[in-house]
Amino acid sequence: MQGASLPLREKFSHLKINSIVFTTIAGRERAMTKAIRIHSTGGPEVLQMEEIQVGDPGPGQVKLRHRAIGLNFIEVYFRKGMYPAPLPFIPGNEGAGDVIAVGKGVKGFKAGDRVGYASQPGSYCGERLISPEYLVKLPKSVSYEMAAAMMLKGLTAQYLLRQVYRVKKGDTILVHAAAGGVGLLLCQWGKALGATVIGTVGSEAKGKIAKKSGAKHIIYYDRENFVERVAEITKGRKCDVVYDGIGKATFPGSLDCIRPLGTFASYGSASGPIEAFNIGLLGAKGSLFAARPTLFTFIADRKRLDGMARDLFRAVAKGSVKIPIHARYKLEDVAEAHRALEARETTGASILIP
Repeated sequence: MQGASLPLREKFSHLKINSIVFTTIAGRERAMTKAIRIHSTGGPEVLQMEEIQVGDPGPGQVKLRHRAIGLNFIEVYFRKGMYPAPLPFIPGNEGAGDVIAVGKGVKGFKAGDRVGYASQPGSYCGERLISPEYLVKLPKSVSYEMAAAMMLKGLTAQYLLRQVYRVKKGDTILVHAAAGGVGLLLCQWGKALGATVIGTVGSEAKGKIAKKSGAKHIIYYDRENFVERVAEITKGRKCDVVYDGIGKATFPGSLDCIRPLGTFASYGSASGPIEAFNIGLLGAKGSLFAARPTLFTFIADRKRLDGMARDLFRAVAKGSVKIPIHARYKLEDVAEAHRALEARETTGASILIP
């Protein structure tokens, strides 16, 4: 159906796929836009560039033209089928750009607004339709590229540091994958909040980046036992909270790094998901609190989303959090970007330019 007009006897035809409405109206061809679609799950080669038509926004919808698109490891999970999605689908979870049209009933947004969003599938495209309930207006101090690089990662860091466990001066926190997209923000923001940050990394180069971003202590997990090193660094006190985006490879070792009544925050599974375990283990390790939060749950409430965004933008404006963009890829080069993600060759954030 891509790029083809329907018979003229059909005045309107709509096919809704992945929250995007493809429309052809008799007598008028709509402009085409680029999109990456997945027709079958698998390796990076399943990311296919296509041209699609995006219709006008319907009631309660906004039409958005992307200026930059975020790249996140969660999109690897969707591509592989670890997180099932109806086929075919357009991957991607965050972006930034301009509102170019609004549908009936939309309040608070108008054509020309600069906006960003996170946790809304379907961002690997030039233009899209989206619900305004997840859009956030960007302050002048935040560029499109910065917004695309930080909305998902920055809001994730916000709920981890300020809500799941409220980090305060004097705390000691352990950040796994400290040179990753979320990890670098946790290091910077954690230090700004007065915490001592311990970061685990896989190479000397990543260790330098994490240290520059606020990690006081670096542990090289490929050649050091991180549990033993945490005990040495903290002189046996251990950490108030562990932020773990690695998953299987760092569990249950992460629990041994936490002080009694401390918190284990699992927010990703880069090495594979944590398998089922006896919940009594949390009691045996010191009456620990464990959480497996998701960004979508936190931003589902509009008031909470606005507050989180304000907190993030304020931290960026103060310089407490800087948004490092590791690499920029053209949208058509997204397979290359995914290969780099999976090989753990990236630090900070990578973005796609449509």
